[in-house]
Amino acid sequence: MKTITPIQSTTQQRKWFVVDATWMTLGRLATTIATTLRGKHKVDFSPHMDNGDYVIVINCDKFVVTGNKMKDKMYHRHTGYLGGLISTPLEKLLEKKPTRALEAAVSWMLPKNKLRKNMSQRLKLFTGGEHTFAAQKPETLAL
Repeated sequence: MKTITPIQSTTQQRKWFVVDATWMTLGRLATTIATTLRGKHKVDFSPHMDNGDYVIVINCDKFVVTGNKMKDKMYHRHTGYLGGLISTPLEKLLEKKPTRALEAAVSWMLPKNKLRKNMSQRLKLFTGGEHTFAAQKPETLAL
């Protein structure tokens, strides 16, 4: 038996998928998107290669969370100065930057190495029901 290692030049073309996030749970939606961006749904998946697909998410601000996460879930960032920790609840984050919560959830599920940047660039987020990638003929991703 020989082990076949895929080469970047022999992998399949990247597909485009579209997902409607309306009434979907944030964590379950993020895991499906991260799996598709990483390429784990393909037969020739290899953890050291970036062979995932593009994902377009429409209505990305209309997801749901369970329990009291809208008020209790905090997103932290630091200014770099002493005492510069800024914590924002999910409820206020969705008002100011509606795409940031889903973008962060997906990013934290991707591998923490050099492949993460290219994988996260293939995620396209839109707050409305329309997107600008109709020319790529995206397929609907089954969740």
